[in-house]
Amino acid sequence: MPDPLVILDNVAVGYNNNILLSKINFSIHPGDRIGLLGHNGAGKSTLVKMLAGEMENLQGKLIRAKELRIGYFAQHQLEQLDFSASPLLHLQRLDEKATEADLRKYLGSFAFNNDMAVDPVAPLSGGEKARLVLALIVYQKPNLLLLDEPTNHLDLEMRHALTLAMQEYEGAMIIVSHDRHLLRTVSDSLYLVADGQVNEFDGSLDDYRQWLSEQSRVKQNDPATNSAEAGQQNKKQLRQASAEKRKQLKPLQNRLKKLEKQMEKLIADKNRLESVLSDNKIYNEENRQQLTGLLKEQAEVDSALQQAEADWLETSEELELASAS
Repeated sequence: MPDPLVILDNVAVGYNNNILLSKINFSIHPGDRIGLLGHNGAGKSTLVKMLAGEMENLQGKLIRAKELRIGYFAQHQLEQLDFSASPLLHLQRLDEKATEADLRKYLGSFAFNNDMAVDPVAPLSGGEKARLVLALIVYQKPNLLLLDEPTNHLDLEMRHALTLAMQEYEGAMIIVSHDRHLLRTVSDSLYLVADGQVNEFDGSLDDYRQWLSEQSRVKQNDPATNSAEAGQQNKKQLRQASAEKRKQLKPLQNRLKKLEKQMEKLIADKNRLESVLSDNKIYNEENRQQLTGLLKEQAEVDSALQQAEADWLETSEELELASAS
């Protein structure tokens, strides 16, 4: 695999020769997992579009390795699907040599089972179309994955499935997402896009929340920010407040992690049971007792998963409220 994959040397990017981001200097190496932070409109999606080759840089050098293979996901790509074709046909067009069985097994890992794999794409929901686009991208095994809000429109179960898939992905990744759990789980480093610049963010997602709060106070013309001395004092207070906030949020964060592990196990159990129950032999008369046990277990797993998801959502809301306070 080439190293580095991409080099940005004093790069600027924007629209109609109006520079939005400038003096961008960093390299992307195999295995890098970068989460992009910043306000809406700061330029995160613009940066990703440029890296994907959908926009040209206005200044500087953007050097891509010869062997670079990019997988790029953005919401507008849903419109590029062939709505008259099935998910299976989309994959067959990518890999004509693959067997139907292998392709259907792969589609099943993205929850395109049975008729969903062979029916036209048109009636699918926005979340299901997004899931298919992600499946097509991942199948092509890019060595640089660019994801712009990949979890929009995905349900909770598929968010977890995507998180697990991203953890197993071995290539480099740059991700834009408001899903803090996804960012926390798959990102090894964070970059902040703000004030026309792109810089590595020296802190955690909790520190980023504090940064956002501080920026809001600055925009409200807080008098305490008017002098350099007061600014230094604010930084000290911010560090202290950040440490205290992390201490307060720790129990909720631990609960979320526990629930996430519980859901991962329950989802694995659900998939295992669905696989067993998809075998026609299980419905033979001699397997009646086993079938009864499996159906009972399936009902218990479904109930437990629904409760875990409800607890996860409730805890996430509590964490969001506590973080904002």
